[in-house]
Amino acid sequence: MSVVEQRYHAVMEVLSAGAQVTEVAERYGVSRKTVHAWIRRYRDEGLAGLEDRSHRPRAHPWQLDAE
Repeated sequence: MSVVEQRYHAVMEVLSAGAQVTEVAERYGVSRKTVHAWIRRYRDEGLAGLEDRSHRPRAHPWQLDAE
């Protein structure tokens, strides 16, 4: 099962089955905050919101211009 499918199942356990976020977080080995983030991203973006995202910063205050 892919990562997106696992996250989708976790989200559906909370939204459809009414499972507690704490129980789902323990079962999937993540924090409650992470499960809440998945739910928010799923509501906002659908399945695409459950894909891995880059942790790379978009900007850096000391970065020089290309010039």
